[in-house]
Amino acid sequence: MIDYSAALAVARIVQTGSFEKAARALNVTPSAISQRVRQLEERMGTVLIERGTPCIATEKGAWLCRHMELVGMLENDLLKHLPSLGAEQTGPTTVDIAVNADSLGTWFLPAAAAFAENSTVLLNITVDDQEHTAEALRRGRVLAAVTALAEPVAGCRTIPLGRLRYLATASPDFMRRHFPDGVTKETLTRAPALTFNQKDLLQSDWATNLLGETVSGPSHFLPSTHGFVDACLRSMGWCLNPIHLVRDHLAAGRLVELVPGAVLDVSLYWQVSRLAAGQFADLTNAVVEAARRELL
Repeated sequence: MIDYSAALAVARIVQTGSFEKAARALNVTPSAISQRVRQLEERMGTVLIERGTPCIATEKGAWLCRHMELVGMLENDLLKHLPSLGAEQTGPTTVDIAVNADSLGTWFLPAAAAFAENSTVLLNITVDDQEHTAEALRRGRVLAAVTALAEPVAGCRTIPLGRLRYLATASPDFMRRHFPDGVTKETLTRAPALTFNQKDLLQSDWATNLLGETVSGPSHFLPSTHGFVDACLRSMGWCLNPIHLVRDHLAAGRLVELVPGAVLDVSLYWQVSRLAAGQFADLTNAVVEAARRELL
């Protein structure tokens, strides 16, 4: 049988980032937390937590944390129907989900807020590129994710959300300096772009779609969705921005499209663990409704 007091200790350490904070959350001593985890690791023959600042789960520890999230959601649901069983003893349940930065910066947060308004479940939202959020599902680090992967991850249910439209934008001054005669392979290899991180291929994909060949040019790295817009306005570089964030700037002439009408649409999907789908229905509904309002 699972030692749930030890499993809960692992989950709280990962959630809070330290043994001391987990001990305070569970009203026990740090030595008691440490002993529970050590005994569980010895029993399982594997390390569950990478000690550090903060403490993080190993791959097997992450699977145990996801199980405890499911247990917490089931317990909360049971107590709604059978309140005479008593009050919840382990604190609110925190659920881990992965979202790409551009969704979080445009349409996803209203969905999360709508869910949180009527739920006691807390959300731990991690950010990654839409091409890579599914990997967190595969590794058991999250129970649900917004992803560009249409094929279901093993054990997950997939729901199409729609397409997030991107426009290649720059300031008028940047266009005059770097693209005086239009966008070509030669000008793209010289004009500095903006890239979110090493996983970000949006600028490259847009250029490939436009020219039919791969183009490599200089780039600033800037890991901020809204920072992309600000950097464009300040003539720092050109980049792909979600249409939600630049439509007003385009209408006012503060930004222009590199090539009018040359858009890039990214299809997004909501993947959620089948084990959690029933308990996660309200969040799934909120995500789907928000996507239907905001995405193509």
